[in-house]
Amino acid sequence: MKLTPLRRKDIARCVEIEKLLFAGDDPWSSRAFHSELDAGGYYLGAYTDEDVLVGYAGLATVGRPGDFESSVHTIGVDPEYQGMGVGTGLLRALLARADELNAPVFLEVRTDNDRAIELYNRHGFTRLGVRKRYYQPSGADAYTMKRPARAEQGVS
Repeated sequence: MKLTPLRRKDIARCVEIEKLLFAGDDPWSSRAFHSELDAGGYYLGAYTDEDVLVGYAGLATVGRPGDFESSVHTIGVDPEYQGMGVGTGLLRALLARADELNAPVFLEVRTDNDRAIELYNRHGFTRLGVRKRYYQPSGADAYTMKRPARAEQGVS
């Protein structure tokens, strides 16, 4: 697997994966992905050796130098490739980018997504609270989680 900047030509594939992963909610549309890329988000694609997109992830950062804050906007992995380290690789790449900026990282995750919650816990995230009925139309709740900025972790 190789991680590279997400290519616009692969957005249709991202939408396919979204529909598989988030069928009970509101999967991202092509327009949503284009909007995120237009806004300058840090988006990566995970590609097989045959150059097939099997996962994607995005990080948005706001603020000024010395006062940045980041949010994981999405991580998605084709179900056929889950459990192979694709999601872990994507998350680590996003966190490395946040560490370059010394930014804390926030995210929301479904309260019933045990696999993702464990991944985030292993990478230093802690729960801050619950957003009731965050995901629509299912009405599923989400945990809000935070990973401190690199400086707050005691890492220089």
